[in-house]
Amino acid sequence: MKRRAFLKLPELVLAVFVFISSLLLGLSSGGFIINFKTIGFSCLSVLQKGLHAVADGTSSVFTSVRDLARLQEEYDALTEKLKDYEYLRRSNADIRKENERLREQLGLSQTVSYRNIAAQIIGRDSDNIFSGITIDKGAMSGIRKNMPVIAVQSGSIGIVGKVVTVGLATSIVMPLYDSSCNISARIQNTRDLGLVTGSGSIDSPLSLEFIRKRMLQDIHFGDIVVTSGENGNYMRDIPIGTITKITVLDYDSSLQIEMEPIIDFSKLEMVFVVDQSAPNEAQLPAVPDETVLPQKEKAAGEENKG
Repeated sequence: MKRRAFLKLPELVLAVFVFISSLLLGLSSGGFIINFKTIGFSCLSVLQKGLHAVADGTSSVFTSVRDLARLQEEYDALTEKLKDYEYLRRSNADIRKENERLREQLGLSQTVSYRNIAAQIIGRDSDNIFSGITIDKGAMSGIRKNMPVIAVQSGSIGIVGKVVTVGLATSIVMPLYDSSCNISARIQNTRDLGLVTGSGSIDSPLSLEFIRKRMLQDIHFGDIVVTSGENGNYMRDIPIGTITKITVLDYDSSLQIEMEPIIDFSKLEMVFVVDQSAPNEAQLPAVPDETVLPQKEKAAGEENKG
């Protein structure tokens, strides 16, 4: 049997003519072109929009990463600047405190009527039996045994003790809280005479002895006790401490008085050793130049002679 063809030749030709006619009709009317443009524009628009979104997202990611890196750099730089600022602030505060201390020391050096030698504390012996403060000045600086030692803290002058051992370049000062230290003293307001003694420890109060009981009503907490200036051991009216406790004992004719030193020995760094045998040169009046004065007088004499 012969195989039957799917389309006969006349039918195939007819179909081709119909397709060509339809194509020509669409081209002639312009509808096909408009639809093609619309479809093409829509496809391109969607593709362009998608590409723009991808590009914009990628650009935003890179921009964010770049901005984050820049912000991190700025943060690190600001952190370093803040550290430098804190360091400078602390340094300036330390410098101001040091300047204040130096101004205090200078003021004290110029106020004392006697020659005084500034010294730095370089060692301490806090033993209860013997307490000693080592300073960096000795016989080469003019320091001698039994010279009084004073200091200034927060604008207040106070007694530190006296020199007990002198070396060439260093000396040892016995502080007033030492149990062997005895200072003739007076209560500043009442002028009653007593004796200040140390307890042997920097943490224990000083004692003021031989103040009569009948002075109880005139003595108050916070009263200042000063040096009496007697016996020539210490200058007169240098503050020693303030009264913190008063005890009355029936069997004792004197009051038991405890004192807190004016000087805080735990913060003490610099002291002044006072030479009471020599005046303070800073307080001496200026002396005219002996070479200039005769020349002026000679010139005046020649003018009068002429």
